[in-house]
Amino acid sequence: MSRERCGWAQGAEYERYHDDEWGVPKRDERELFELLNLEGAQAGLSWITILRKRDGYRRAFAGWDPEAVAGFDAADRERLLADPGIVRNRLKIDATIANARALLTLHAAESTLSGVLWASVGGVPRRNHPGTLADVPSSTPTSAALSAELKRLGFRFVGPTIVYALMQSAGLVDDHVATCFRGADSPTE
Repeated sequence: MSRERCGWAQGAEYERYHDDEWGVPKRDERELFELLNLEGAQAGLSWITILRKRDGYRRAFAGWDPEAVAGFDAADRERLLADPGIVRNRLKIDATIANARALLTLHAAESTLSGVLWASVGGVPRRNHPGTLADVPSSTPTSAALSAELKRLGFRFVGPTIVYALMQSAGLVDDHVATCFRGADSPTE
């Protein structure tokens, strides 16, 4: 029996991502660091491109270990620019390295990416359940404010639209449409 899903979840890879990951609340620091950078890498591309390269990103960026990534140097940048397992865009690669450094600075200040992200929604997922995909915004005042805060903290490739996509993927907001089977049973934590 087929399930009704959000309209964008077409094809096996998207269905798996939609059913198992998208909108599930995440608080793990490394997982959130990965999502922040993958959402930035996706800018201007389709999400399926990033999904298909996710394992390549994990390999290329040391399993998303922020200390290792923060230590990447010019030789690492050149290695990454030649790696077909990721999106080979110098600005996005440099942003990922800068984001690792910003994360370590955040940790040194005894804060966390999880804390910053979840504070934007009061610690509780916002359940929107839009009627149709057309009702899903690309950004919101909350994502704009969170974008500004992340930029203030030194993160890059974190504009309001990218941040809203991060909020959706990390489960800070639940934008499963009302007719989607996940809209009825979205996990709470």
